[in-house]
Amino acid sequence: MKEIKAIIQPSRLHKVRDAFRDLEGFPGMNVSRVQGCSQHAGPERHAKVKEELTDFADKIRIEIVAPDEMVEAVVNLIHDNAYTGQTGDGVLWVTEVEVFRRLCKREE
Repeated sequence: MKEIKAIIQPSRLHKVRDAFRDLEGFPGMNVSRVQGCSQHAGPERHAKVKEELTDFADKIRIEIVAPDEMVEAVVNLIHDNAYTGQTGDGVLWVTEVEVFRRLCKREE
């Protein structure tokens, strides 16, 4: 199993969610509102500390735990539907899941 996380623009969430409705066997996802900033081209200079602390942009974090055979489809779906080609589209990464249990069942 793998965990897929993506940080995307809030305006793209509906496209991603709608696309997942057509993915057979989709395992579900968690969605959180987050704020973040990224690397900038040159050194940043702010006149006041307050300005330095307010340069975060609103984003959406999607978290999905999926079987290995679904990972490529999920990653492609997120990328295809979150992509605009603009700076700030977000990021996506995949990590290994060592243990996964549904709390409503006694499975291992």
